[in-house]
Amino acid sequence: MVTYIIRRLIWAAAMLTIVSIVTFAIFFLVPRLAGATPESLATRYVGRTANAEQVKIAAEKLGFYDPLVVQYGRFAKGIVAGSEYDYGPGVEQCPAPCFGYSFLTRLPVWPDLLDRVPVTMSLALGAAVIWVLAGVATGVVSALRRGSFFDRAAMTIALGGVSLPIFFTGMASLVVFSYGYPFEITAPGGSFTPFFENPVDWAYSLILPWITLAFLYAAGYARLTRAGMLETMNEDYIRTARAKGLAERTVVLKHGLRGALTPILTIFGLDVGLLLGGAVLTESTYSLPGMGKYAIDAINSQDLPKVMGVVLFAAFFVVVANLIVDLLYAVVDPRVRLS
Repeated sequence: MVTYIIRRLIWAAAMLTIVSIVTFAIFFLVPRLAGATPESLATRYVGRTANAEQVKIAAEKLGFYDPLVVQYGRFAKGIVAGSEYDYGPGVEQCPAPCFGYSFLTRLPVWPDLLDRVPVTMSLALGAAVIWVLAGVATGVVSALRRGSFFDRAAMTIALGGVSLPIFFTGMASLVVFSYGYPFEITAPGGSFTPFFENPVDWAYSLILPWITLAFLYAAGYARLTRAGMLETMNEDYIRTARAKGLAERTVVLKHGLRGALTPILTIFGLDVGLLLGGAVLTESTYSLPGMGKYAIDAINSQDLPKVMGVVLFAAFFVVVANLIVDLLYAVVDPRVRLS
């Protein structure tokens, strides 16, 4: 078991390194291949009003004339140990993890990300609880009542949930439940209250985004759980458990559902990791000040350090989520501990 955990930790560290290399290549190597020069890259750091000499000096101070390997080493060092950020007019101390300074605000990116993480985490984790409970429960009941009216209705709704885009269901939900008389029972978009400030207002401001986002994911989990349960409930060990006289509830939950959890854990780790990196469409639809909306605003304003920060932060969440899933495999499936 210890060896298994060590292997997974090494894999996670290697994956984060690879992601940082790929991210650096996308934002610095690809523009070079497309014809960008050190001067054109430095223009964003000094502003459009700077003359050619000022741009050249800024490019030298930023190290854009150095080989790409050296630039990546400086980039990686900034993330791990911090660095000095010299954009021309002055030198700024950027503490670790340093993702650079915004082109527009001249402020470090990392504190901006930390300000938006609570919003995205609240949205992702709250929706995850709803979609797992609703999706898995619906899938189990559908599998046990295969061919019934409930089964057909649940799978039809699940198909609709998977097919409808989040911006459609989000806008429709706002029209009906936030702005539509006589309902008006949920908070309108754009409002968020921190949990420790007022837990009731926190839940009230997020209940509609939670349900909207959970509806999209719960549909897939219901279909996957149903398929897994139909497969596991026909296994020999299930018949053996029933032959021993175990209660049907024990057979279903302890033996049947446990065998069907492995693929659910896999996609759950990916889904939560991606959402913690920024639920772009949901946050944009409801105007929530999370990482997803932060990324959209950065792309629209072409603020490169902000975009890079969100990409690396999202990659970190995905890798950590998959690491946790790998460790949970050893709990759910004893065969993993022996491999």
